[in-house]
Amino acid sequence: MDLGLKGLKAIVTGGTKGIGRAIVETLATEGAQVAFCARSAQELDDATSQMRSRGWEVHGHSLDVANAIDLNQWVRDAGDAMHGIDIVVANVSALAIGADEQSWKKGFDVDMMGTVRLVNASMTRLEQSKHAAIVTISSVSGREIDFAAGPYGAFKAAIIHYTQGLAFQLASKGIRANTVSPGNTYFAGGVWEQIEQGNPTLFKQAMDLNPMGRMGTPQEMANAVAFLASPAASFITGSNLVVDGALTRGVQY
Repeated sequence: MDLGLKGLKAIVTGGTKGIGRAIVETLATEGAQVAFCARSAQELDDATSQMRSRGWEVHGHSLDVANAIDLNQWVRDAGDAMHGIDIVVANVSALAIGADEQSWKKGFDVDMMGTVRLVNASMTRLEQSKHAAIVTISSVSGREIDFAAGPYGAFKAAIIHYTQGLAFQLASKGIRANTVSPGNTYFAGGVWEQIEQGNPTLFKQAMDLNPMGRMGTPQEMANAVAFLASPAASFITGSNLVVDGALTRGVQY
């Protein structure tokens, strides 16, 4: 299936590793022009160079999405550089699972407001697009109570609600909004590799909960994002696509 992404312009937050990196590379492989950001300037420079060496048209920028001024400026600059924005992917997360007030603040500033501000900053460009799509990244922790209950799970749940509200509010403008909720996703340098090395008991417990006997890969999550972001999904909006290998058991109506 041709997803129809060739020539479209996308922005992605948190695009140097894991799911975010896979999203950027998948969109670029499909022919989209992609602007992405990350906090680490070195990781961003390395990723940008590697992607450009493959012939992909990508633009990397170092910033902290919790900084509203920098985030708004980046979106404006990316829109100018690409002459438009068709796709917005809010991927970055603070991964705040602590119970302290600072963790709640980080989750709110990065996960929640990083998503809201990204969408708001992109809205003028999206309104000019014929294929406007917003994809937010939530988590199965937004659906179920697990070890990440607290700021991480609470804000991931809020992102689903926020996105479904956007879908209803923006439908008349032709702007679609959907969420992807990944299950356990394993990759080098990721949180599950860290847990595997630092807390093997918790890692085994998590693995035992996966009916397929394994965790997901960033590419499997990116495939879902690319589809929902694409014109091939032109009548899908307001959905929460759970990509978890049957990990969660709640029925989603």
